[in-house]
Amino acid sequence: MPGGTAGLMHIKEVILKVTSTLVLLLLFSLRVVSQDDRKSQPVRLMFYNVENLFDIYDDSLKDDDDFLPEGLMRWNFTRYNKKINSVYKTIVAAGKWSPPAIVGLCEVENRKVLEDLIYGTYLSKYDYGIIHEDSPDERGIDVCLIYRKSFVNIIDFKYWIPLSVAKKDFFSRSVLYAKCQIQNDTIHLIVNHWPSRRGGVLAGESLRMKISEMIREAADSINNCFSGFAKIIIMGDFNCTPDDKVIQTLIKPSGSKKNQSSLSLVNLAGSRNSNASGTYHYMGTWETLDQIIVSEWFLNCKKGLSTGLEKFMIFKPEFLLRKDPKYPGFTTFSTYRGYRYQGGFSDHLPVLLDLEIR
Repeated sequence: MPGGTAGLMHIKEVILKVTSTLVLLLLFSLRVVSQDDRKSQPVRLMFYNVENLFDIYDDSLKDDDDFLPEGLMRWNFTRYNKKINSVYKTIVAAGKWSPPAIVGLCEVENRKVLEDLIYGTYLSKYDYGIIHEDSPDERGIDVCLIYRKSFVNIIDFKYWIPLSVAKKDFFSRSVLYAKCQIQNDTIHLIVNHWPSRRGGVLAGESLRMKISEMIREAADSINNCFSGFAKIIIMGDFNCTPDDKVIQTLIKPSGSKKNQSSLSLVNLAGSRNSNASGTYHYMGTWETLDQIIVSEWFLNCKKGLSTGLEKFMIFKPEFLLRKDPKYPGFTTFSTYRGYRYQGGFSDHLPVLLDLEIR
């Protein structure tokens, strides 16, 4: 029955076309739902001092000799690979079901270790981009950023050092500024790793103050360009606590500076500086050295991305902690304790901030 066969073939073709159309419509609807869900989900930011994320190769321009296979720390490929995987696991765990959209990092040696992190681990599934520049730090440790390209569009970025310090005399970490677009909102992100207090609390204070003043001036300028409605996030390892006078200078400028700008900054970590809660454990005491500071408009805006005091978190799962062998309670499970290799994660805990759409 030729006619019957042709008719049957025609019916099969119609069914196939209808089925294909339905499948396409279903996939499209799922994509729309997925995009809507993404817009409704919080955008998570993370900052993490990863404690000496060095590769195993000698850089003749940097003082990285301790972190070589024959160096003081006996830093080899096995230990390096474990470190990369430890950082990856921490980032994934901090995001729960979805890794953070933005991760600020410090104590990173170079771009190569970032590439190993985002391409050589399961982070490769999330299409992270990199912002990195070698800093003037003598040890070669840098401040940098990785970001998920599907969530974040980087409009511009720059690295700053204080104008009051000659470039040839600046041997600390430069400050990273990134102008980002997230869900049609403009976010100004400033990532820090201030000079260390190694040698005492006052060590590096003068330079920390100069960096603080530089950031305050820059934040004021950004805010003025946005008519007082700039959404600014300042995060990092400040190597001083929220009540330190250098941080207070950044938050609450005095004298003529206060009259020049209406910008108000809020330190979300300010209420967490106690023995019971902190990001860095030193001689039995917890200190909140890693902080996130935001423009007050971020808390009060009625439209777009916003945040709140309760959206700041110190990320402290059990796997990042261990029993302190010397003092009561727990301490960070660091990669090294002094010169002894432990194989842990970092001597700092990460901090997180969620942004939500209004």
